Amino acid sequence: MSVKPKATYNFNKLQKRLRREVGKAIADFNMIEDGDRIMVCLSGGKDSYTMLDILLYLQRIAPIQFSIIAVNLDQKQPGFPEHILPNYLSELGVDFEIVEEDTYSIVLDKVPEGKTTCSLCSRLRRGILYKTSKTLGATKIALGHHRDDMIETLFLNMFYGGKIKSMPPKLLSDNGEHMVIRPLAYCKEVDIERYSQNMAFPIIPCNLCGSQENLQRKNIKMMLQDWQKRFPGRIESMFSAMQNIVPSHMLDHQQFDFKSLDTNTILSGEGDIAFDKVDVPKYFSVDEPSATIIELK
Repeated sequence: MSVKPKATYNFNKLQKRLRREVGKAIADFNMIEDGDRIMVCLSGGKDSYTMLDILLYLQRIAPIQFSIIAVNLDQKQPGFPEHILPNYLSELGVDFEIVEEDTYSIVLDKVPEGKTTCSLCSRLRRGILYKTSKTLGATKIALGHHRDDMIETLFLNMFYGGKIKSMPPKLLSDNGEHMVIRPLAYCKEVDIERYSQNMAFPIIPCNLCGSQENLQRKNIKMMLQDWQKRFPGRIESMFSAMQNIVPSHMLDHQQFDFKSLDTNTILSGEGDIAFDKVDVPKYFSVDEPSATIIELK
């Protein structure tokens, strides 16, 4: 069956956008350098498949040389289709390593029934991947977290951790031995979903945690999706805000030296705009007599 011209055009635009966003993230944060050996963590989900696909493309056209090895952690979940990833990666001609560790049994044994398994599973998985990276001689560990994961993590930390903290696009491990990168940092989940469907990646569902309901992250995701429907552009604005932080206008005295602030201090940035005219978003209007902001319904 032939692909309709419009569908082909739309897919090409989507592919170019994702490739451009990954390339920009890599450049902005110096994620990949000449001679790097990138360990691409492949879970079998849409995000990691998309990441691998785009990194393989960039590897072919980049002005620098870097190698890629795909790594999958087989956590011994019941019914896990062990053949899918080896077959897929062999067909692509990509170097890969399948690491077998029974974290599934450990999680079930340690976590009480009905409790969230994500935290323990994540810690176990991280330790195994760090160990594997060292064994394989990888200089960077690539994870498939995207823009929406980062925004959700920001709100999780604010609501439940009391911190303004998210997933960084580039992270040095606590022991200083491993560099983690997130090439999909600028990519929207909806774009990745569409791309994955068009590419017909052989998706492997996560049976370990996928059936758990009422996870905090799931609730945050639903909240953000609702905001996006009711206030288009709000997610983009929040993501932009994460890239435009003004420490002098927050309350963290460890990030800004408020104690030494005096009339001789020279500040750069936005300065004192408390009494300046308000920049009104498109869905706001100004009631001139009182200069108050009124949200349009």
